[in-house]
Amino acid sequence: MIRAVPNAARVSRYGSRLEKVARALLLSTIMATPALRAGADEIRPLRLCADPTNLPFSSDDPARPGLYLEIGQLVARKLERPVTYNWYKSYFGKRTVRETLLSKQCDAMIGLPQVDDFMGPAVIFSKPIAREGYALVSAKGGTIAGIDDLKGLRVAVQYQTVPQNLLALRDEIEKVTVLSPDEGMKMLDQGKVDVAFIWAPVAGWLNTTAYGEKYQIRTTAGEGLVWSTAIGFAKASTGLRDDVNVVLPSLQEDIDRLFVKYGVPSDTPVKFGELSHPLPVADAVLNEPVTVGQSTGDSKPAEAKVTASGDISAGHELFNGTCAHCHGPDGVQAEKRINLRLLKKRYGEDMEATYWKTVHDGRPSKGMPAWREVFGDDELRNVFVYLQTLQEAADGSN
Repeated sequence: MIRAVPNAARVSRYGSRLEKVARALLLSTIMATPALRAGADEIRPLRLCADPTNLPFSSDDPARPGLYLEIGQLVARKLERPVTYNWYKSYFGKRTVRETLLSKQCDAMIGLPQVDDFMGPAVIFSKPIAREGYALVSAKGGTIAGIDDLKGLRVAVQYQTVPQNLLALRDEIEKVTVLSPDEGMKMLDQGKVDVAFIWAPVAGWLNTTAYGEKYQIRTTAGEGLVWSTAIGFAKASTGLRDDVNVVLPSLQEDIDRLFVKYGVPSDTPVKFGELSHPLPVADAVLNEPVTVGQSTGDSKPAEAKVTASGDISAGHELFNGTCAHCHGPDGVQAEKRINLRLLKKRYGEDMEATYWKTVHDGRPSKGMPAWREVFGDDELRNVFVYLQTLQEAADGSN
């Protein structure tokens, strides 16, 4: 009994030590948990914005993911990160970027045009990955060395594109309006046109997959006809952008092979002249597939009226540079349904309201695009006051 007390004391002290060790272990585990969690977070997936039905660029079909998604997969593997996709239909380039990349739905968007007027500074870019643009598609064996070689030919051109503006004032070239590269290729294959002046990557893809390399494709060079493409990021993602830039040079050969795989032409471009009023590249290059007249919800209501006077000369220039392709230079058009000299006769007091509704919303079923994403109301007002002078000229001639 005399020795039991010291033994009990030793047991008590031993138990106290165990308790302290247990507490220390528990505390260290608690402190380590955030670090472990942070380490897991460092291997986050690279989230890519992509259109699920936009070959040759992207697809939700794992067997044929598309050019841009395969580039994204290369980058993700090099960064040792898994890859995931945020699917979104890319009807309008800038709207798509706003609602995906800039809304933090994904980390990167591949294939954005690296041009000054594309959503800067909200969007930052990687190093360029390629150059893309428009091409002339025609039967094999022909020679097109410049715009003069299109004289007397029927040329399919896309609505709301630089090629449309480029050929607008060339009366010796018969223009046939199409709403997509697919439609242009179909018209060429049906013998309804001699040349299709359309977006080169889609032309190459269709020529490879649908037409058995039947046609020759000549890319073009000139203002607004070719541009650099890159990977786009939100402006806060400079760290990710820098990481991607480090690995891109080592991937360039693989990227070049992917462009060949998806039929994107890489020939020596045909040099075309400059435009007096080109359509901004940034507004044209992401409209694949193009849905003409789709509202973006960013513009003023269609019923808005602008009644102030405008600049007739500026309206004349804009009309002949953009609208004349379908409505005729200076509004001279034999086809009554698109003869804008008959607006006042057709609509009377409703002419102005009809004009604003049409140019704002478009008439997709009739092939008329919505122009509010391309031109501001001041520019469209100038066109209206110019059209008013045509009504007076028409009235005077009747």
